[in-house]
Amino acid sequence: MPDLLDHPDPGIAAEAAAVENLLRCWVRERGIRRPDGPAGTLLRIPLPACGTALLVAVRHWSAVGWHRFAPARLETAPPDAPALDAVTLAALLAREGGSRGTDLVARVADSVRRTTEFVTDRRERPTPPAPVAGHLFLSAEQSLLLGHPLQPDPKSREGLTEAEVRRYSPELHGSFPLHWTAVDRSVLATDSAWTEGGRPVTADELLLRLAPGLKLPAGTAPLPLHPWQAREVHQRPAVAALREAGLLHDLGPYGDPWFPTSSVRTVQRPGSPAMLKLSLAVRITNSRRENLRKELHRGVEVHRLLRTGLADEWQAHHPRFDIVRDPAWVAVDSPDGTPVPGLDAVLRHHPFRPGDDAVCVAALTSPRPWPGRTAMRSRLADTVFRLSAGTGRPPSAVAAEWFLRYLDHVVLPVLAFDHLAGIALEAHQQNTLVLLDDAGWPVGGRYRDNQGYYFRASRRAELERRLPGIGAASDTFVPDAVADERFAYYLGINNVLGLVGAFGSQQLADERVLLAAFRRFLGKASHLGPLPARLLDSPTLRCKANLLTRLGGLDELVGPVDTQSVYVTVSNPLHA
Repeated sequence: MPDLLDHPDPGIAAEAAAVENLLRCWVRERGIRRPDGPAGTLLRIPLPACGTALLVAVRHWSAVGWHRFAPARLETAPPDAPALDAVTLAALLAREGGSRGTDLVARVADSVRRTTEFVTDRRERPTPPAPVAGHLFLSAEQSLLLGHPLQPDPKSREGLTEAEVRRYSPELHGSFPLHWTAVDRSVLATDSAWTEGGRPVTADELLLRLAPGLKLPAGTAPLPLHPWQAREVHQRPAVAALREAGLLHDLGPYGDPWFPTSSVRTVQRPGSPAMLKLSLAVRITNSRRENLRKELHRGVEVHRLLRTGLADEWQAHHPRFDIVRDPAWVAVDSPDGTPVPGLDAVLRHHPFRPGDDAVCVAALTSPRPWPGRTAMRSRLADTVFRLSAGTGRPPSAVAAEWFLRYLDHVVLPVLAFDHLAGIALEAHQQNTLVLLDDAGWPVGGRYRDNQGYYFRASRRAELERRLPGIGAASDTFVPDAVADERFAYYLGINNVLGLVGAFGSQQLADERVLLAAFRRFLGKASHLGPLPARLLDSPTLRCKANLLTRLGGLDELVGPVDTQSVYVTVSNPLHA
């Protein structure tokens, strides 16, 4: 069976990727079992609400859910009928899920359109422009073209025009100057734990350094906005009232261009000491991406917590792993002290030098155009084949060793942090960066995300002793059962089992071999908190259901942490 991801028509490749994403989601979230037979065997997926079924040939069945499928067809369709496109498939699955699915269908269509554009552009311009090409971290951030394989609409950019997509998308090497606002200090909300050489640095100081020469009215402080957000937020009544009262001053675009990273709303500029995590009211995957005030507090709080000596204790055993810090922020309150949403910006440490090869795991594993050919191949595959050629060892042996090194240098420190501090990190593939040496082997890692911390309620007193008042403003403590469930999903299923699935689905290694290696690793790490035993001993695990979350109309940034997403029970491929 030809792999349509390699089709010379980018539109066909994008459609194939979208169809496979939808099928993977549905198979996982509905607990559909593997069909008997070898590769090419037909999988029948009943659609009782539609009075028919899907027939799809299985290219690769993955023990961890990273299946590969051929095009899907309706069982009741004539033999010569075309395969289903992604939009039709989305509508059929939405009906089975008890939803009209209008939102899902529109976003799937948008994601396919954007993916087509991204693949077309990357095939035509495989080499990044000069500012990006000279910075390995930024090059990697802008290489994630297809998105996560278990998201139904990973590249939807709802609300952006065609011109804005080109300007603001990392996949198209977009860049833009920031839009600046001056905030009267009477309504300024800010905090900073940023230091340089032991000297405290305010958010004001940092921002003025990022925009040298910016002229501010007397008694005001600078606030950066994403250009799209600046246009959108100024139409809101609360913001308009502040402008009319002379408490906000629109300064317009200013300064050198900034570059979007893989999250779209976090921007960086080579040579800058800070990245900026900006509010952006665009729905990307499961949420509108506006910063919440509790997340701003959380980032500074974690930085202060690590500086109590916790980081030294942790890194004494794991010196090549760290958390990318979010130690400062700036925002706006109304005159009565109520936070004004949409104007919040996080100042994030930029720890990567141009030669630091720090790659988020999602970008590492995602297929992308191979320079000079239409074939799609991931950087992970390129790395394995290059190491195989250099060492004379089979690709499967190289893949197994790479995986073992990843467990030691990336996964072990995250488990150790939970054991030491009682904090589970939301370490999914987008939030986890692996540091690679010149040959491509894992040698360290970083975690990033001021949203994704789960402080265990059972460790509250201990954390309070380290940092009095912790959690009061950040709303970060959760019951241990919630922390266990989320940690098992984000680190266990999404990150590590997802990596196993990438190796298997790209024919780099046998998933059974890697699962056995992960079991041995977890057995040796059984002293590092409850997660190793949970992953080894539980016959089932709770898993986030991205398609059902979408059909439910949920925003993962809204509401209590234990009800923001739909979770389903799946079989545990690690359970013996």
